[in-house]
Amino acid sequence: MGKCPPEKLPYLLRHILLCPPGSRQLSSGRTLPTLSPSSLQPMDSAEPASPIRVVSTFSSPLDRPIDASSSIRKPLSLWPGMYHSPVTNALWEARSSIFERLLDPSMDGPPQSEFLTKSPAQSRTSIVYNFSTDYILREQYRDPWNEVRIGKLLEDLDALAGTIAVKHCADDDSTTRPLLLVTASVDKIVLKKPLCVDKDLKISGAVTWVGRSSIEIQIEVTQSEQENSLQSDPLALTAYFTFVARDSKTGKSAPVNRLAPETDQEDLFLKEGEARDKLRKRKREVEKLAFEGGHSVHGEVKRLKSLLAEGRIFCDLPALADRDSILIRDTRLENSLICQPQQRNLHGRIFGGFLMHRAFELAFSTAYAFVGHRPCFHEVDHVDFLKPVDVGDFLRFKSCVLYTQLENPEKPLINIEVTAHVTRPELRTSEVSNTFYFTFTVSSAALKKGLRIRNVVPATEEEARRVLERIDAEKMFA
Repeated sequence: MGKCPPEKLPYLLRHILLCPPGSRQLSSGRTLPTLSPSSLQPMDSAEPASPIRVVSTFSSPLDRPIDASSSIRKPLSLWPGMYHSPVTNALWEARSSIFERLLDPSMDGPPQSEFLTKSPAQSRTSIVYNFSTDYILREQYRDPWNEVRIGKLLEDLDALAGTIAVKHCADDDSTTRPLLLVTASVDKIVLKKPLCVDKDLKISGAVTWVGRSSIEIQIEVTQSEQENSLQSDPLALTAYFTFVARDSKTGKSAPVNRLAPETDQEDLFLKEGEARDKLRKRKREVEKLAFEGGHSVHGEVKRLKSLLAEGRIFCDLPALADRDSILIRDTRLENSLICQPQQRNLHGRIFGGFLMHRAFELAFSTAYAFVGHRPCFHEVDHVDFLKPVDVGDFLRFKSCVLYTQLENPEKPLINIEVTAHVTRPELRTSEVSNTFYFTFTVSSAALKKGLRIRNVVPATEEEARRVLERIDAEKMFA
């Protein structure tokens, strides 16, 4: 049998793969023989070769197969999006029964009237990343420095928190309509140690506090330094997510199941959750007063003038400005995107984890460009999800270095602000959806080599107010 020219191989393969069995016919009229699995064995091997199956990593949210002729087939446009990590995909599949009820047009039952009392243990959920043995999973989470991609992990934390909230709010009555649960805020997340991508990682969480229509979920990320190591603390970070419940029909706030702690530790978590809720309410009141009366209410005029003094020199006498300082506006970066259907959550909107992921990537790039050296993630501050983001929205992320903290020469801090704007060109409108605050530092090795971090100063009163608000909020949540 003569050899086939290399340029003909792709053409032949397409016909072999795409033509139905028994009809392997080329355009010349000749017919190719039908290939059985045994004929695809390597010629030098007596054992049958295992076929390499290329399958989609995305699965239907329904447990049963979809019959194309069935009248109860759920519309594809209402499935959750396909912008999933392996973890978010698994978590959303775990919610499939409730998701199916959300999509059922005939399910127009009454709201839940009898509320259950659940323990934190009933909502507890854990996920293990087998990075040490699963090479493909490791590659999906690895950054260029062989550490775990923090942005991707933040996305997973939000998905896990959502699953826990769904577990707590689920009732045993299949005739009541389910609740819509949305991320309201994320409290400060501090990374206590770097996360290696070649060691197994575990994230686990449970409901720790419940209000009338709000739920707080605590999530812990742990990773041991080495297998069976008991010497070091495996805890890498702790995060607190707050979800609010909405009636799926009216969109109004809806009550949720009660929480009954069973252990002393769970009781302590409940009291700490109540304290955090009071702190969040106090923060909102302070922000409202500041918005209505300005900083002069708090006697901040002198602080504003002090902050603006150096910035005025940059603007009016740039040749005489301090070379160790830089204006906030000179640290800005920006990117834009159209929100795609693949990025939507169970309720058809862009899920918060995706927004956090994208905001982190831009914040990291901003810190990298500012420092001139790879930054190290330190923390993400309190995040409020102010407005929902819908499929098709034109989303703009704007970032800047808001201020630096150079008091500790061994651990300077770079504070990055990222603002997400929902822009609607047809309406000529732009609204702030979220504001994220990330803090980075640099490695001690870079500092020993003489790396210096510059001071950042505002040039306008609006920038100075943002800096003061951020500093005050940092003290409030400390």
